[in-house]
Amino acid sequence: RHLILGAVGIFVYVGAEVAIGSFLVGFLTLENIAGFTEQQAAHYISYYFAGAMIGRFIGAVVMQKLNAGKVLACHGLLAVVLVLVAMTGQGILAMWAILLVGLCNSIMFPTIFSLALQGLGKYTSQGSGILCLAIVGGAIIPLLQGVLADNIGVQLALLLPIGCYLYITYFALFGSKVSSSTRHQ
Repeated sequence: RHLILGAVGIFVYVGAEVAIGSFLVGFLTLENIAGFTEQQAAHYISYYFAGAMIGRFIGAVVMQKLNAGKVLACHGLLAVVLVLVAMTGQGILAMWAILLVGLCNSIMFPTIFSLALQGLGKYTSQGSGILCLAIVGGAIIPLLQGVLADNIGVQLALLLPIGCYLYITYFALFGSKVSSSTRHQ
């Protein structure tokens, strides 16, 4: 059960990360956000992904001392708050809120991956294969967000990544629990 829920977690995580990254230029060119030109906005994409890289290094240290599920849940909830601020806010606050989501993304992939594989024993390699297939979310969720953006606007389309991060928080707190039937295999 936790493997399948983890595969969904990988699907929505990769989807949310790519969707936000793909929409950053469009988001930052909105007049009520930063009003940047496309060239100016493109420069800020590096902040989003730099946050993910810096957070990964910090996360490597933090994850040695704290419960992985709780750290993942905190990152998921913080991502929800930041995306909500970006979706409902304006100006520099909304701009930096969406860029800081990269920091939240930093530990998500490896943490979801490892939590989903816990206790699989001889099925770990097959489970790993299933999780690797789930990265297709990076192709599907941005497409869905594009459809939403065309119909309800770029800012409101951020509802989709919010749903993704809420699912990741659910997985971290409840869905990643290894069932007793898995432990005995």
